[in-house]
Amino acid sequence: MNILKKTSFEERLKAQQEARQAMLAKMARKPAVTAGEQLIDRQTRRQQELEAVRAQRAAEREAARIAREAREAEEKRAREEAEEAARAAERAKRKEWKASLKQEKMDAKARRAARFAEYAKLGGSGGYDY
Repeated sequence: MNILKKTSFEERLKAQQEARQAMLAKMARKPAVTAGEQLIDRQTRRQQELEAVRAQRAAEREAARIAREAREAEEKRAREEAEEAARAAERAKRKEWKASLKQEKMDAKARRAARFAEYAKLGGSGGYDY
């Protein structure tokens, strides 16, 4: 191809050198972009937005914690009331049971007294004379 273009050796070396320089220039570091006011304003705006979001999330967590504590306190109070009601029911049941035992004893004593009164009418010794 170089023969068709009729280029000399020096021209080919020069073209090679230019291509190498272009490739190096493409890979070379670019000058740093100086931070303008737009970049600073954008960073401060983003920082403010992040702080606002963090504050909002902290407030939401605090509200959730307060609600959870209130719910737990209500559940504890309801549980204690249920336990107290169960204890009161147990006491009432025990009192009723004791009252029924007492009544049975009183009924037994009354039956015994009635039986003795009946024996006294008959003569006191059950009808046997000794």
